[in-house]
Amino acid sequence: MGERFVVVPVDSGEMIASGGEHTGKTEARPAPDTGDSGSTGAGTAEEQEPLEDSVFEPQDPEAAVPILEYNREPNKYGDGVPKENSPFINNTEHDKNNSYDGTNMALFEEEMDSHPMVSSLLNKLANYTNLTQGAHEHEEADEEEGSKKKAITSPQMGTFMGVYLPCLQNILGVILFLRLTWIVGTAGVLGSLVIVGLCCSCTMLTAISMSAIATNGVVPAGGSYYMISRSLGPEFGGAVGLCFYLGTTFAGSMYILGTIEILLTYIVPQAAIFRAERKEEAVDALLNNMRVYGTCCLILMAIVVFVGVKYVNKLALVFLACVILSILAIYAGVIKSIFEPPDFPVCMLGNRTLQNHNFDKCLKTEVIDNLTVTTKLWSVFCDGPDLNATCNEYFVNNNLTLVQGIPGLTSGVISENMWSEYGPLGMLVENKKLSSFGESDPTKDIYLPYVVNDITTFFTLLVGIYFPSVTGIMAGSNRSGDLRDAQKSIPIGTILAIATTSFIYISTVVLFGACIEGVLLRDKFGDSVEGNLVIGTLSWPSPWVIVIGSFFSCCGAGLQSLTGAPRLLQAIARDGIIPFLQVFGHGKANGEPTWALLLTAGICEIGILIASLDSVAPILSMFFLMCYLFVNLACAVQTLLRTPNWRPRFRYYHWALSFLGMSLCLAIMFISSWYYAIVAMVIAGCIYKYIEYRGAEKEWGDGIRGLSLNAARYALIRLEEAPPHTKNWRPQLLVLLNLDSDQGVKHPRLLSLTTQLKAGKGLTIVGNVLQGTYLLKDAEAKKAEQNIKSAMSAERTKGFCHVVVSSNLRDGVSHLIQSAGLGGMKHNTVLMGWPETWRQSNDPESWRSFIETVRETTAAHQALLVAKNVDSFPTNQDHLGEGTIDVWWVVHDGGMLMLLPFLLRQHKVWRKCKMRIFTVAQMDDNSIQMKKDLQMFLYHLRLNAEVEVVEMHDNDISAFTYEKTLVMEQRSQMLKQMHLSRTEREREAQLIHDKNTASHVTVNDKAEAGPERVHMTWTKDKLFTERNRNREFNANVAVRDLFSMKPEWETLNQSNVRCMHTAIKLNEVVVNKSQGAHLVLLNMPGPPKNRGGDENYMEFLEVLLEGLNRVLLVRGGGREVITIYS
Repeated sequence: MGERFVVVPVDSGEMIASGGEHTGKTEARPAPDTGDSGSTGAGTAEEQEPLEDSVFEPQDPEAAVPILEYNREPNKYGDGVPKENSPFINNTEHDKNNSYDGTNMALFEEEMDSHPMVSSLLNKLANYTNLTQGAHEHEEADEEEGSKKKAITSPQMGTFMGVYLPCLQNILGVILFLRLTWIVGTAGVLGSLVIVGLCCSCTMLTAISMSAIATNGVVPAGGSYYMISRSLGPEFGGAVGLCFYLGTTFAGSMYILGTIEILLTYIVPQAAIFRAERKEEAVDALLNNMRVYGTCCLILMAIVVFVGVKYVNKLALVFLACVILSILAIYAGVIKSIFEPPDFPVCMLGNRTLQNHNFDKCLKTEVIDNLTVTTKLWSVFCDGPDLNATCNEYFVNNNLTLVQGIPGLTSGVISENMWSEYGPLGMLVENKKLSSFGESDPTKDIYLPYVVNDITTFFTLLVGIYFPSVTGIMAGSNRSGDLRDAQKSIPIGTILAIATTSFIYISTVVLFGACIEGVLLRDKFGDSVEGNLVIGTLSWPSPWVIVIGSFFSCCGAGLQSLTGAPRLLQAIARDGIIPFLQVFGHGKANGEPTWALLLTAGICEIGILIASLDSVAPILSMFFLMCYLFVNLACAVQTLLRTPNWRPRFRYYHWALSFLGMSLCLAIMFISSWYYAIVAMVIAGCIYKYIEYRGAEKEWGDGIRGLSLNAARYALIRLEEAPPHTKNWRPQLLVLLNLDSDQGVKHPRLLSLTTQLKAGKGLTIVGNVLQGTYLLKDAEAKKAEQNIKSAMSAERTKGFCHVVVSSNLRDGVSHLIQSAGLGGMKHNTVLMGWPETWRQSNDPESWRSFIETVRETTAAHQALLVAKNVDSFPTNQDHLGEGTIDVWWVVHDGGMLMLLPFLLRQHKVWRKCKMRIFTVAQMDDNSIQMKKDLQMFLYHLRLNAEVEVVEMHDNDISAFTYEKTLVMEQRSQMLKQMHLSRTEREREAQLIHDKNTASHVTVNDKAEAGPERVHMTWTKDKLFTERNRNREFNANVAVRDLFSMKPEWETLNQSNVRCMHTAIKLNEVVVNKSQGAHLVLLNMPGPPKNRGGDENYMEFLEVLLEGLNRVLLVRGGGREVITIYS
């Protein structure tokens, strides 16, 4: 609206002199502003940020190029990372070396590499063509020209030649000529109309969905596979693409079997290699002949395709002409039957139809020269030609009748053919209007020349046999590269072709029922009319028109299948989504898919060895229906998601129609053959899972990804911000990783522990902080993220990566703890490694950052897991033998210590480990009762573990404890002084002196106020707590009387002394009991509220963990995470 584009020639050479003059050059005129402007169309022109060597860069910097100017700056094109070969991004060295050195666009020249000039972009768009994959290379390879290629011309095919006729040729085929009359006779006119209507409705709805997808942008060659894979993603695309490939391959088998059936049954029956001595062996002989001749025909066709695809393409019109002439001959025969029905009598014995092969007259006896003699038919039913010979009882009791096989359109026979005549294998084909005397005897009838059902017939079987006659609707989209305007031609041509063929099928069903006698319709191979093709008996001027036409039609369709299927497989292989198929992406120098052709011929041979047209048809029906189902699904998903890129030019679609088409496809699959349907779905499912886990990752902007995003959004909105119920609680981890100077992961075992703890369930966010500013550290952040993802992949850690760039590490970690996750999907547990080098580091920020992280997780009500000696933890490939996971339950943390060993033991690494729980008892605790209570508690929690209660007696504080505390405080003072100026040192020294001289006063004040509460045990009630507190204080005061204390000990902070005493005593107990354990889980004491003692806190933890190999310190998040209730 209101936006104008003006093409202005711009010269890139010597331009304007200082006074603005120029010599013989065209001056660049700015586009006049129109006031109201928007950048809808132009914005997309430069939305793609190509690679360095983009085709969008100017091809000839010295030439004058038109610049498309408009009054709004265009946006970037895409994300700058093309996910696949794009028609607009071709990496060539020629383009890479080009640069813009003019002066008119000097303001933009620094961005010219990433933002190409619009003129260059439009030039590339105008010259873009999308030729069919591999379809022209062999055809255009001229042996006389050697390796010289012909110039590729722009596609010129219109709707009629490019879409309508190819679809017509692919839809009309073998089933129409060989089986439709039999389907009409068996299912009746009404049943046949239901079958035809069901199948044609399915393909019409699929064509509508396909038209919407095909007109949603440029459709490169590849047809249905390309549309499905780009709409539903590589997993669905690969699975359905292979199903479509298998369907096309088995279609080749069906057409070859149809060709051989026509050849051996109607053209040269005497060419059969296997001959039946008896009637019951006829079916087996026919199948064996089909196998031998079908294999020979397949080899011949494969050689033709291998040697000269150009001959197949040139003969396509000839084959199409055969189809059209055959159909015209049928309609001509119907019209002629009104005035002069063709003479094809059917011989009936009683009401049974006879095979008219071994007799010429439908008579028992005839009079020749006043003598009554028997006919050939008499010899068939009697044991000799004599009149007194013993004959079949039914033959004796019933008369022979000649019935006109083609009574004509106005005969009224349609009323008799309206209803179905289903029956079992071997059922006699009978005319109910004629009289019959005597019962049938199957044991004898099998040897007599009756026309019988060669298979058991029922409605669902006929649906499966008929459906291949409506396939082929993808022929137009497969030729999208040859079309002048694919977005216009594909919908119109495909829908018109389906409408035309649907009219042909419906009209022929009615006309067959109105013109042909019912017994002849049910005679599948025309045995009752001397082996003529049933549909041929109706045609005009001769049955041979249909026979020859259908023969060449089947030959052509078989060649087309053997031509198209290998190219489809080659396209799938070249996409790289299925690794083991990559060998089939290679071919001859001219692009001919040699290996794919060999595989196609091998699979096609499987169908030929089945040998029965009626058995092969349902197989290919399954694969085509699977393909059509996903075409409808793709359209429905894209429509419902309303993705911004979903803008089809074809407007006559709706998601409800797509869902109806999908439902029809699914219904027809199970109607025609439920077991074939399950097999096809299992095959597609296996391919899907294979691509998902082992295939190459592709990002095609598919609808399934959009569906996942919508589902995730819906779930996140539904997910409450409130914490989940205790029964649903599981650790949602934020893993804080450290990287080295090269942005490599320092401790990958932390990711191994994450995998073992999660087993793929719940949320995992792996975070890291880089120090600096984002503008300067952008590249490093991306590299770090890539390295972390690689490490996660190697350790099989499923989750997300989050790298933050912050001015300092402390703030970055704080930001991660606060903001990682989204909505209700936020972490509730932080996992990090113990800072092993905090003592050696001169920078106190290393341990201060650690302590602040502990404080922040507590403030955020998040659990904290700290792995000590993390590099000694097992990898995912290790299998720990018999051993224990020891839990030291000192204070109650909400049950985290109980839950973590259970989760670890779900993983194969820890599966053989047993769980032991230790708890600490004080003097006034009843240890025996505590053990019983704890065992009962674990029983209600459904946890299997050994329980042990460890008694810690109130011992006097040892001299070692005092010395340890003194060393700790002296080190703390020294570290502080290292970071103070001289003046600050003096002030700090005075403060220290004042603090030490007042230490006794401080102790006395504490004596009045009572000692600090230290949680060292699990208690039952407040009485025990108060008693322990008073006893602990009295013990500390009595220390001075028991020891001859050193002077420097008097200055020690008594709180530090008691904490050190606790750490030493608890460490002794833990080391004594759990030094050989595979893993020790221990309550992590909280940091002091007074930040001045942070460095002492680190020392306490170091003493507490001394002598232990693998330790996991655990701090609860302030809520219960395990419950005894169901």
